[in-house]
Amino acid sequence: MTEVKPVGAATDNRPLLVFDSGVGGLSVLAEIRQTLPKAPIVYVADNGGFPYGTKTEAEIAARVPALLGRLAERYRPRLIVIACNTASTIALPGVRAALDLPIVGTVPAIKPAAERSTTRVMGVLGTDATVRQPYVDDLSRRFASDCLVLRHGSAALVQLAEASLRGEATPDAAYRDALAGLLDQSGGARMDTVVLACTHFPLVADRLAAIAPRPLIFVDGAKGIARRTVTLTASEQWPENTAPGIAIFTAPTEPTQGLRAALQNFGLEKIDWL
Repeated sequence: MTEVKPVGAATDNRPLLVFDSGVGGLSVLAEIRQTLPKAPIVYVADNGGFPYGTKTEAEIAARVPALLGRLAERYRPRLIVIACNTASTIALPGVRAALDLPIVGTVPAIKPAAERSTTRVMGVLGTDATVRQPYVDDLSRRFASDCLVLRHGSAALVQLAEASLRGEATPDAAYRDALAGLLDQSGGARMDTVVLACTHFPLVADRLAAIAPRPLIFVDGAKGIARRTVTLTASEQWPENTAPGIAIFTAPTEPTQGLRAALQNFGLEKIDWL
């Protein structure tokens, strides 16, 4: 197994560890790469537990802290980004209690969406597990109390994003069905803003925009996560020559050629398994 170890303050090679159930966290990684281009990266796709959105809260709350504990021990990251709305809304407190290092979570971008909505009707498009969380209720009360907040969970859209990243053809009708879950609700005709409350969904935001019956604003939290990561690592030393990023999978399945090419496009040139 590849192991990343610190070798001194001047040449601190400890990575940022970016974690998701699959490839969705790559949308967050792209923003982190923009703001911290020298940061060593270990990207973890928990394909052994994928998909999270159809699992119970108890399953996710048990799996994620235990898995991140193993990953922290092996790769010794300076910070962990949980680039997954479902894992964050359910397991973030347990992870922070278990690990003594900075943890950045991902939550639905309801606040920035409310700031941009003019009709005061917004949609939250996520996984089934995310959209039913009390955390979404709380964010809506705090930042969008004057808005009608529609919700829809789509496990199919997660699979579409995974397939699309592998280079597979995906039909317009499938994206239309996912968006219709919001548009067809009462008030959906006035919806002008959609929160992409799953990190997979920004990977296919262009497809959603293309099939939408009218212009919609799609909002996600990747830039905010990157800013938070920069803040928490402001005093850190980064290596001058950054090693190639590593993609880690938790199940021993061989990535397709299309997925390997996509990972390389995100700077992940090595592949390993937990």
